[in-house]
Amino acid sequence: MSIKLHLVVPTLQLEEQFWNYINEWKTNNERVTPAASDPGDLNFMSWFDRQEKMKDVNTVPIGLVTCEQFFLTDNNSRILGTIDIRHQLNDYLFKYGGNIGYGIRPSERKKGYAKIMLELTLDKCKEKGMDKILITCLKDNIGSVKTITANHGVLENEVVENNQVKQRYWITLRG
Repeated sequence: MSIKLHLVVPTLQLEEQFWNYINEWKTNNERVTPAASDPGDLNFMSWFDRQEKMKDVNTVPIGLVTCEQFFLTDNNSRILGTIDIRHQLNDYLFKYGGNIGYGIRPSERKKGYAKIMLELTLDKCKEKGMDKILITCLKDNIGSVKTITANHGVLENEVVENNQVKQRYWITLRG
């Protein structure tokens, strides 16, 4: 049986899969990426409510931009990765964060899932009328560099944040 991948919005039915996903990051002593996926001290319902508020310009916290989060799941609804689309860029996102943040659970890396997840997400960006997408990653994150360039990312420049070099890539969706 081949694996069929799906990009799905978080639902309450995925709570158990969500905690399995989060616990794998923590077991590996890694920071959950993207940060929006990390529940911190929240229970699932509070985390879910926060995600819902982030989608609406009327409920997004001041200083943040509207965004949507998606899970990449397999045939069994196992969460392989998470990705978010930030609909606008504030000053910080323009310089360091970009329109998209993503992460693949540690046990599922180097299988091409990030490339597929980003490709599926770029289709969603097109549906939303977005023309250009900014994605950033640390210069030494070779897997992310390969993911971005495989999806037609073009390096614009490098910036330094917290003594780490970040690369800024643009992906043109139309034009």
